[in-house]
Amino acid sequence: MVEGAQGEEFVSRIDGHPFGSIQFTGERYPLQEVRLVTPMLPSKVIAIGKNYAEHAREMGGEPPAEPLIFSKPSTSVIGPGEAIAYPHKLSERVDYEGELAVVIGRLCREVPAERAHEVIFGYTCANDVTARDLQRKDGQYTRAKGFDTFCPLGPWIQTELDPADLALTTTVNGELKQSARTSQLLHDIPKLIAYITDVMTLIPGDVILTGTPEGVGPLQDGDEVSVGIEGIGTLTNRVVPRD
Repeated sequence: MVEGAQGEEFVSRIDGHPFGSIQFTGERYPLQEVRLVTPMLPSKVIAIGKNYAEHAREMGGEPPAEPLIFSKPSTSVIGPGEAIAYPHKLSERVDYEGELAVVIGRLCREVPAERAHEVIFGYTCANDVTARDLQRKDGQYTRAKGFDTFCPLGPWIQTELDPADLALTTTVNGELKQSARTSQLLHDIPKLIAYITDVMTLIPGDVILTGTPEGVGPLQDGDEVSVGIEGIGTLTNRVVPRD
């Protein structure tokens, strides 16, 4: 994306696959005239629970000694501007969870932490939407976090970024709800990649959600929720009834 002389933002069209060779076509379009979709279609989304100390405590527990991993289905992924569908027939409490997401760029397994940077394609914003009442009822995460539309990602992938100390905010209808820095992560990104790839193979396009800070809370129909991360941008989605 580039900025024009009058401050108008443009996107450039490319040919090719983002995890292979690409080339610019020379075509440019005003950003306000295009519809952004999710910047990747992961085979799987691996998420990390309780990776900020104060969030662990607000959930009623102490921070775990090791990363707590769970998964969200690829069918939960939506892009910027798409609607989060509130499943009223099944849940009475749906929460936002703003997070930094890591996009994997290479097939990898058993990656040492010191080589984690070699398998990272880039970073984007994520919202780990959660049916909190179902999480408590079930005692595990699969149903609560697996609904269609419960994993907004975007607005794009930033491929040149140091993720060690970025500001992260979540707002609902313009009101600040979460504010933290990625330097507060209990388990940093290299450790997460090493830990996850000791368990499973990751493939290009897979996504790791690194955890949410304190301040999670409920969403209602009509709410507009935005996750902003320094150096990346802002991911915004509106909540609508699913039923």
